[in-house]
Amino acid sequence: MKKNLKRIAIVAMVAMVIAACKKNQESAQTVPQETVKNADKVLQYIKDLGFPASSIVDNGSEFVVEEDILFPKNMQIPADGVGTKIEQYYTGSIVNATKKLNIRIFVDPSMTSMSSEINSAIAQWNGVPNSTLRFSIVTTAPYDILIKDEALAASPGFVTCGQAQFPSGGSAGALVRINKSAIAGNSFAQRARTICHEFGHCISFRHTNWSAQGESTATNVPGVPGTDASSLMNGGQCNSGATVLSQKDKDATAALY
Repeated sequence: MKKNLKRIAIVAMVAMVIAACKKNQESAQTVPQETVKNADKVLQYIKDLGFPASSIVDNGSEFVVEEDILFPKNMQIPADGVGTKIEQYYTGSIVNATKKLNIRIFVDPSMTSMSSEINSAIAQWNGVPNSTLRFSIVTTAPYDILIKDEALAASPGFVTCGQAQFPSGGSAGALVRINKSAIAGNSFAQRARTICHEFGHCISFRHTNWSAQGESTATNVPGVPGTDASSLMNGGQCNSGATVLSQKDKDATAALY
């Protein structure tokens, strides 16, 4: 009797394993082919922007580059691909002429404790001379950017303080994640700086120090070429970077917007 029960148990276990394998296979097959194809296109777009393959991390529904730049796998690839102007640095795709006039930010409840820092970051972008770019806070949908707190994975010896998406389809990057616990001990200026930097990605700015970051190429903002040690958009400087937009940051903003 014991042997029979043992055999029955083994048969049942085998059946469960087969069923599980079959279910996993079916699940894999249900992933829309268009989603898979678009993810491949997004990956190629990232590489075309000049980001090295070693800096690209597959994070499920998105690709993460250089710790703080997000590319959703379902994002709309700019119709003209990568910008080719040879002349601060951007993606070649910007917020369109209508939406740039009022980029609406919704502050998730998880970020309301840093409302002052968010307002400071907004004031910097809104205060750029000769620019029509404007950010505003809204309390209900619709909105263009969601900013929220999220515990972000860290690499050895590196803390991820924030992440953001680039523009897509003429709209600002739709998401900013701030690692509040990572920046809580920083000065007010540095906390605002992190938020301001991520908003910069939402309107197309790349890391000004892209070459030092190991990228192979980047599109210069017309008329504002070269490196800038004072740029707030330099990457890899969380906790220690510039806390105000440099003159070249402002010139680049005015040139695009």
